Amino acid sequence: MLKLKELKEGDYVIAEYDGQRVEGIVKDMHRDYDNQVCVETPVQKFWFNRENLSGIPVTDEQLLKLGFKKQENEDGSVKYMKGAFRIVTPLKGDFSHMEIWYREDHRHLTSGIFVHELQHHHLDMTKVDLLRDEPIRQS
Repeated sequence: MLKLKELKEGDYVIAEYDGQRVEGIVKDMHRDYDNQVCVETPVQKFWFNRENLSGIPVTDEQLLKLGFKKQENEDGSVKYMKGAFRIVTPLKGDFSHMEIWYREDHRHLTSGIFVHELQHHHLDMTKVDLLRDEPIRQS
């Protein structure tokens, strides 16, 4: 379950309904009224209770969906690049420790994060929203 104060419009999350889990994008929120979040999925826009929302872990697949280019280094580390924004993982496939930077702003993350948290770091550092190049599609 995600905290509403952690979310903003444009964040990618997983929404669950009748046992089905699907990726979607936050479109609107009712923070004060009933703690519901409007999420657009490949099927429709729907209002979800926050208990039915969870984060999408940052993975290689998710970074590629966000438009990052991948560079595997000889030392086993992996660098992901999107414009001047960089992410480095010390080991391929291990996102439990990451270094992210944009110009002079460097951050060391010592635990795994969710895509919406990466979106917030990116926006804070670059002042530009981190969005997918392609819309969310039904799989």
